[in-house]
Amino acid sequence: MTATVVPHPPEVVRAYRDAGLWGTRTIADELHAVALVHPDSDAVVALDGRVTFRELDERTDALAAGLADLGLEPGDPVLFQVTNRLGAVLAWYGVLKAGLVPVCTLAAHRGHEVGEISRQVGARAHLVEAGTRGIDLVEFAAGQRDGHPTLRHVLVLGGSPDDPRGAAIETLGTGIDRDAARATVERIQAGLDPDGVAAFQLSGGTTGVPKVIPRLHAEYWYNASAYAASWGWGQESRVAHLIPIIHNAGIVCAVHAPHSVGAALVLGTADLDESLPLMARESATHVLLGHGHFTAVDHPGFDDAAAALTQVVLSGTKVPPALFDRLERRGLWSGQLFGMGEGLFLTTRPGAPRLARATTVGTPLSPADEIRILEPGTEIPLPDGEVGELVCRGPYTLRGYYSTDDATEAHNAVAFTSDGFYRTGDLASVQVIDGERNVAIEGRIKDLINRGGEKINAEEVELLLLRHPRVTEVAVVAMPDPRLGERTCAVVVADGGPLTLDEVREHFASLDVAKFKWPERIEQLDAMPRTLVGKLDKKRLQAEIAEAITLSGGRA
Repeated sequence: MTATVVPHPPEVVRAYRDAGLWGTRTIADELHAVALVHPDSDAVVALDGRVTFRELDERTDALAAGLADLGLEPGDPVLFQVTNRLGAVLAWYGVLKAGLVPVCTLAAHRGHEVGEISRQVGARAHLVEAGTRGIDLVEFAAGQRDGHPTLRHVLVLGGSPDDPRGAAIETLGTGIDRDAARATVERIQAGLDPDGVAAFQLSGGTTGVPKVIPRLHAEYWYNASAYAASWGWGQESRVAHLIPIIHNAGIVCAVHAPHSVGAALVLGTADLDESLPLMARESATHVLLGHGHFTAVDHPGFDDAAAALTQVVLSGTKVPPALFDRLERRGLWSGQLFGMGEGLFLTTRPGAPRLARATTVGTPLSPADEIRILEPGTEIPLPDGEVGELVCRGPYTLRGYYSTDDATEAHNAVAFTSDGFYRTGDLASVQVIDGERNVAIEGRIKDLINRGGEKINAEEVELLLLRHPRVTEVAVVAMPDPRLGERTCAVVVADGGPLTLDEVREHFASLDVAKFKWPERIEQLDAMPRTLVGKLDKKRLQAEIAEAITLSGGRA
């Protein structure tokens, strides 16, 4: 079937534009406009280099022209598998300026995920990073290209110009005149629709590999500019980011949002030993801490890194009250963020009461965002205070997953209400605090494991485990973890004696599955527990695993 992007209704698009929410430029043209206003301001400061807005604009013009010279054409999807470095941001904007569509896979993804995603979108190029730990991504990309129906180019960040496996992206466009490169970009952008697809993000997934989320130029830039406005950022802001950059939170919160107001991105990595000194040196004023970095306040380098901070935003899971207390003792303001690749962002922005900041994820970014709490599986609204399914609709929330097959069409039919609200799968309630309706996240309907912010689909892992010749029945559940929030535990019934964790690891490695999805504990039973009606009792399993971990002193 033909690939399909579900559009926003025309009358809704007109309303968003009339309200000044959606612009009429592509993301590439938005960046160029900002660079003209703030040419000498820092745009990106990373561990491996820095650029001003003028340099960012000119270097990405050249890269776009070089990509066009390779024969890549507007609309061609490009898989991204890179880590947090300056070149990743240059590549992002260069690809957009060439009219190409970034596909935001993770550096941790392997053949199981990348192969299916690239076929769904018809990827034409695969951008990888040389020298990553644990796997040769260049060799991996070359292997993915072999026999692929559409992949033609391997692009390498930090690679050697002499490596025959792929084109070193830093060399593309280096010999092209600056004015000629700008003319090429202007020609390409003139042919693009600001309401067309800018990038593909990926869902946490409820079945199989992640669903593909089309993000459109006008709505995606608005999402970011509204996020910047929610924190009161301006040209003087210096926004630190330590979690993966080629991820929805990274692109919205760390790349597009600061750049929308001429502010600097201070780009670190997950390694606090190198990122906290960068924040201190560059006087970061804002940082987003995911669950994996909630212990950063205990790091010996945190106080220096926090010297210029005015905002600490916490995201990824429920925030322990003690963390707010520890930040406040240091004189640091903190709030919460809840967001998703599908769109909706909720924040507890400056001015929110402490009770709202500590116990809820706040209010939507946009005055045009609509949220409801429904009785799960129905379209029956619930009153404030009651827990139900969070659904949303608005100027940066998708109207349907990118569809290339009947299965996705069928999923779209159940993933949205009859009037176009997206069913998030999250349990939530509305708490009225000082007269304002704040959203509190209460849990999940979807069977997902939240491992340090990465969502692992339990059903996907179960299906992979059932491909092991000895496994006859399996249930994958979340087990508590003090650092990551949750890890994956597989409860199995297996033939032929005990099934070891090493055997399971070998099995997942043979299937080329991203390592963060591998089970980290195995529990073997003679039979699975069942409810009175014969259904698998996952709640009981999860409670027993949590109790076992507690009795073992927290060791998974």
